[in-house]
Amino acid sequence: MLETAKKADPDNLIPYFLDNYIDLFTLFFHEDPSEYKAALPEREKRLTLLKQGPRGSPFYLFTQAMIYAQWGIIKLKYEENLSAMWDFRRAYLMIRDNQKKFPSFSPNKIVLGPMQALIGTIPSSYRWITNILGFTGGSVNGGLSQLALYVSDSSAEGMLFHEEALFYYAYLKFYIAHKPDEVMQMIRDKHLDVVNNALYAFMTANLALNNHQTSYGLQILQHMNRGPAYLHMPVLNYEMGTLKLYHLELADAVHYLDIFTTHFKGKFYLKDAFFKLSWAYYLQGNLAEAEKCRKLVLSRGNEVVDADKVAVREAKKNSWPDTTILQARMLMNGGYFTEALQRLRTKKIDDYSALSDKIQYAYFLARTYDEIGQDALALSLYDATIKTGSDRPEYYAARAALQSAFIYEKRKDTTNALRYFKKCLSMNEQEYKSTLDQRAKAGINRLTIK
Repeated sequence: MLETAKKADPDNLIPYFLDNYIDLFTLFFHEDPSEYKAALPEREKRLTLLKQGPRGSPFYLFTQAMIYAQWGIIKLKYEENLSAMWDFRRAYLMIRDNQKKFPSFSPNKIVLGPMQALIGTIPSSYRWITNILGFTGGSVNGGLSQLALYVSDSSAEGMLFHEEALFYYAYLKFYIAHKPDEVMQMIRDKHLDVVNNALYAFMTANLALNNHQTSYGLQILQHMNRGPAYLHMPVLNYEMGTLKLYHLELADAVHYLDIFTTHFKGKFYLKDAFFKLSWAYYLQGNLAEAEKCRKLVLSRGNEVVDADKVAVREAKKNSWPDTTILQARMLMNGGYFTEALQRLRTKKIDDYSALSDKIQYAYFLARTYDEIGQDALALSLYDATIKTGSDRPEYYAARAALQSAFIYEKRKDTTNALRYFKKCLSMNEQEYKSTLDQRAKAGINRLTIK
């Protein structure tokens, strides 16, 4: 369709702008270095063409900013972090200029909103760096408000990027605003097409996976349309394998995670996938395969995202976790809270001699109580986790502080919420550090900057 449009109207530059979406999705989901190398020259050709467009159009700077932002995302996937930062900088400065020139051009919000929200998660001690780079005016609430305005814009300009804006809005509201239940309800209320729209299906399953809604995530992946008309997305096997593991469907978990680790050409979440495979084999009683997967954690993939960093730390240990705690952890992650609680109640904290086991037991019991709404019990156990684990490298104490902050934020107890967000930031855990810190920073920003 795009090639036909180019031939029919050679002066129309929009098909070249839309070409970049194909590269964005293909490169992001495939992580294939050969595809990345082939696509780089096409990016420059598109930018050269777009710079020849009419400067008096609001689309002149907008389309260029979008391409730079999209390539910033792509380059992060291929570990070109410095180059990615400069692309994000170009995108932000361009869209900010476009907003000044065309303040009523609503699509500006789908670039400006997310970038301002993410800048708002950067702590004040690092703002001098972002100010030098031109990243000013960041605010979690302000950025989200801009995006919300675009999502609700029913004009012709508002509908141009409506589906894309919903995708950004869902992720930012889920993670940065910490409104996961509202996001999952929004997906249902807006009747997002999770059958025919593969991006929405991926998003919904991914968010369900991270919101303890395993059965819903499985339902989405099992009913979405696939086939040669759709982009090949290896990550769906990783999601399916993880969802199966969280319901202790161990044979199916091994099947899907094995497909992902065998055929995926990228590096992100590969260590985590091998780590999860080792757990599935371990819970099956197949220690030989479990050990083999632990060794592959150390030799495959990279250590960019927190999940992969944790996988490496775990793989270097000479011991395996307690099976009762591990089963409860999987079930709790999957949203099967009653089953998780039943397993944990078969033991007592005094049954464990190792301090690490005691901390894990208290933490996962706290998380389970938290999820079923027993806040008082959860807070008490979170405090016990913080007290005993705050100077250890594991993430449990820091996450306990973060979860406590969320409870107090929900209660509108701003003083205690801020206290626990700051407590989370003050810890020196080596697992999920960047993820936990960003969520704590976003919480502080939400409560202090309107």
